[in-house]
Amino acid sequence: MFNNLHEECGVFGIFEPKTSYVAQSVYLALYALQHRGQESCGIAVNDDGVFTHHKGNGLVPDVFTQDKLEHLGMGNIAIGHVRYSTTGGKNINNVQPLVIRHIKGNLALAHNGNLVNAMEIRKSFELNGGIFHGTSDTESIAYEIVSNRLSCKSTEEAIKKAMPNLKGAYSCVVMTATKLIAFRDPNGFRPLCFGKTADGAICVSSESCALDTVGAKIIRDVLPGEIITIDSNGIHSDKTHCKSNGNLCVFEYIYFARPDSIIDGASVEHARMRAGAFLAKESPVDADIVIGVPDSGLDAALGYANESGIPYGIGFIKNRYIGRSFIQPNQSQREDAVRIKLNVIKENIKGKRVIMIDDSIVRGTTCARIVNLLREAGAKEVHMRVSSPPFKHPCYFGTDVDSQENLIACKYNSVEEIAKVIGVDSLAYLSVESTHKLAESASTHCCDGCFTGKYPIEVPKEQPKDKFEEKISKTSSYYQVLD
Repeated sequence: MFNNLHEECGVFGIFEPKTSYVAQSVYLALYALQHRGQESCGIAVNDDGVFTHHKGNGLVPDVFTQDKLEHLGMGNIAIGHVRYSTTGGKNINNVQPLVIRHIKGNLALAHNGNLVNAMEIRKSFELNGGIFHGTSDTESIAYEIVSNRLSCKSTEEAIKKAMPNLKGAYSCVVMTATKLIAFRDPNGFRPLCFGKTADGAICVSSESCALDTVGAKIIRDVLPGEIITIDSNGIHSDKTHCKSNGNLCVFEYIYFARPDSIIDGASVEHARMRAGAFLAKESPVDADIVIGVPDSGLDAALGYANESGIPYGIGFIKNRYIGRSFIQPNQSQREDAVRIKLNVIKENIKGKRVIMIDDSIVRGTTCARIVNLLREAGAKEVHMRVSSPPFKHPCYFGTDVDSQENLIACKYNSVEEIAKVIGVDSLAYLSVESTHKLAESASTHCCDGCFTGKYPIEVPKEQPKDKFEEKISKTSSYYQVLD
């Protein structure tokens, strides 16, 4: 599963002045955010305090057939979520939004990010009688909010009180009987913005592309540490926990986000083109054509071509009917998987010296197969340029990077060795320094922990990938022994 990077989650919320079919707007927005997660999705609708929700495993159009959307009915507030799991598995109880009925009323929560202290929070509540239904860290966030709600006058006050206990990445939308609330961790690891439609609806989204889809114009990003409350009286902001410009995950610009999105004031497409231009300056090579690996490598390839003066061309055609989460059941099918996803335009490649641009190299196996496709198509030379630095450290904030022992940049001592393994004539990565120049906005600071091992906050000394459920299982067994 870790041959490539995997997506984040996507969240969306809408507050309409009048009762309407808000589920339809959320459905369209989730379609626009589908690239952020294909495992599962869900929508919750509020009709005068009565919550109706539907969620399931699968893509948005598969989970939300017309009858399911109609079943959600009308309302004036709704939130939605698309998921790729980074903490917790594919258990249906992990599918969001989480809908909670507590003593102070109904609450629905959708979360993008990853907590580094989820196990500690979970254990503290379980030891006091708390019952968790799933294995995601989102449930830990919900428990923190609801437990504080008992002593607070409002949900936003409960969120403000809970935030210091939440360590890591979280961009969330919360729906109550009368409010839509959005909040972002003080480091701003994951994006979150809000906008307004022509008829006065306020929308909150992981990316601005979803605002465009529902006809909303972006107002601004939710600031790192900010709590935004939207109700019948308008928009209210609490900046108590705003402490800095944040540390946005640099891979939002390199890979995760859609190129038509604006994140923290910077165009994603322009950031990728800048990455390609920096690569051309840092690692020039004589060649006949520059091509990109679809999709996030295309803009970087165009930037490289523009800066170097080498012609840009289309090298691959991508099969749009194969999802990013396509899984092969046996080894022989894994070997052929890249042929199903990508096909080379031989007329553009044969006899040429090719520069191939991709966003990253994780294990190197998929990359080697793509290079082999170019060789089979008659490429005279293949030079690879990567629009990110080498992965050398784990990510604790939601990017599903493999464990260090499986990362190709950790297995080999030099770039030349990696080039030999994947079968290219030369290989170069973008420098760490250049990643901090991708966003044109001077206020944007980026986290580069997966490249440098320097994290904005303290992280666990050891947290192997995909071990969260195993830890929960062991903890549960321990409780049984005590019982």
